[in-house]
Amino acid sequence: MDYSQHCNRRQTPQSEPIPGRPDMVENYAGGYGFAVDDWVRLERFLVLGTEGGTYYVGEKELTREMAQAVERCIQVDGQRVVRKTVEISDAGRAPKNDPALFVLALCASIGDLETRQLALEELPRVARIGTHLFHFARYVKALRGWGRALRHAVAAWYEDMPIERLAEQAIKYKGRDGWTHRDLLRLAHPKTADPARNAVFRYMVKGYENLEGHAGPNQYPKKIEAAELLAFAPTMEKVDGRTAAMSAASILIREEKLPRECVPTELLNSVEVWAALLEHMPMTAMIRNLAKMTSIGLLRQLSPTTDVVATRLADGERLAKARIHPVQVLSALKVYAQGHGERGSLTWEPVPRIIDALDAAFYATFALLEAVNKRFVLGIDVSGSMGFSGSLQGLPGLVARDGAAAMAMATLYAEPACAVVGFCGELVPLPLSKRMRLDDVIKATSNLPLGRTDCAVPMLWALDQGIEADVFVIYTDNETWCGHVHPVQALQRYREKTGIPAKLVVVAMKGTPFTIADPNDAGMLDVVGLDSGFPAVLQDFASGPKS
Repeated sequence: MDYSQHCNRRQTPQSEPIPGRPDMVENYAGGYGFAVDDWVRLERFLVLGTEGGTYYVGEKELTREMAQAVERCIQVDGQRVVRKTVEISDAGRAPKNDPALFVLALCASIGDLETRQLALEELPRVARIGTHLFHFARYVKALRGWGRALRHAVAAWYEDMPIERLAEQAIKYKGRDGWTHRDLLRLAHPKTADPARNAVFRYMVKGYENLEGHAGPNQYPKKIEAAELLAFAPTMEKVDGRTAAMSAASILIREEKLPRECVPTELLNSVEVWAALLEHMPMTAMIRNLAKMTSIGLLRQLSPTTDVVATRLADGERLAKARIHPVQVLSALKVYAQGHGERGSLTWEPVPRIIDALDAAFYATFALLEAVNKRFVLGIDVSGSMGFSGSLQGLPGLVARDGAAAMAMATLYAEPACAVVGFCGELVPLPLSKRMRLDDVIKATSNLPLGRTDCAVPMLWALDQGIEADVFVIYTDNETWCGHVHPVQALQRYREKTGIPAKLVVVAMKGTPFTIADPNDAGMLDVVGLDSGFPAVLQDFASGPKS
């Protein structure tokens, strides 16, 4: 009898744990991998969230599991949790801010005294706009009552914000999640001796029509008055064949830099109005409204406005200051290039220069370093679970393998020596090159057949083909289960037969509590996918210890 076929530490089916490795756990797909600790789960939640769940586990179950892990971290070191939350949110490393707001609400609710105090002190750095504050209010209401410290923190949010920014919150973010500024002001009772700030507070609570008689001349920002005047623009009559409403609206928008949210619906198909909005439009809003501006004819071939948009998208500093995340750009690029929305009836003819500008902006949003000149094999998991519809942070039109392919392109774009392969239960040809545009990359991955998951394939392929690699980078949801050998065993076999001390970087594309990286192997690294700082971490690990 060959006993090794039942107990083999060098070749074990992924449906079984490696003998002698009690730290291996069963993943959601029925395969075995390694459990990540709660601090890794915290970071995965902050960056990836749990929206949509995964192919194997629902959103509710996954969210509860992640919340329990976050709670354990808070019990061990709540202030560390707050600092990590602020770090990721403030740097714009995550595609969405909701997970950070939820974790901050947890810290402000169940942490010890010092943790609760720090969480509330850092509220303005995580809840930077009115919508964020409303989200936080919804989360915190589900976790605790409105005590004195919480009221004081919310009051400070309103008291300390620069008056012009506060006025913009009043006209742009009026309510969300069942909360309004009026609700929060009545709970928090902020106090100020500044007449202008008091006027903004009254406006938030009582509205413009009740402001007369309470605020004296020039005591409240002109932005509020302009926004109220803009609301009446559609009632104006046409003059000399030209719509006076459009002209008046454009003047008000330009003079006070009013946001799109203030524009009456009747004026939102006006090229003149959108041209005025574009002059001072924030980056996030501009990227979000590219389709609309194209559909009405403001953005078109060889137009000056197209030049303006393309120039802004090429400005790395402007993108960083606006905290534009690479995946936000990727989502915008995919939707814009296809010429129709994922929802609704809006259609447009994509402008090639805008598509090219979005493609370049994607790479500009990553913290790319100089090439480390190592040999990389980039393995993209294209199995069925990675193609699960709606599984990538709820972003329009994107699934996990789209994000994985795009992140691989960031490395391919920066490094001269890269091989890219797709894999499921077997190798999948994936002819990607740094000359390809991202929308073409997504089309290439979207048309692949769905299959089983075997994360050992890239290492086995490299060994079979005689590929010399210094670093394997696997982009996956870690739900591997069908292979005859574990990924860590495949890497060890590669190291032994080639003599190359190859490293393995596992890029988690979902917030599951598993990894294929061996925590006891210093040559393996587990990182969070969709993190805008990922290329810098990858290059630092690949280059090895600094001399």
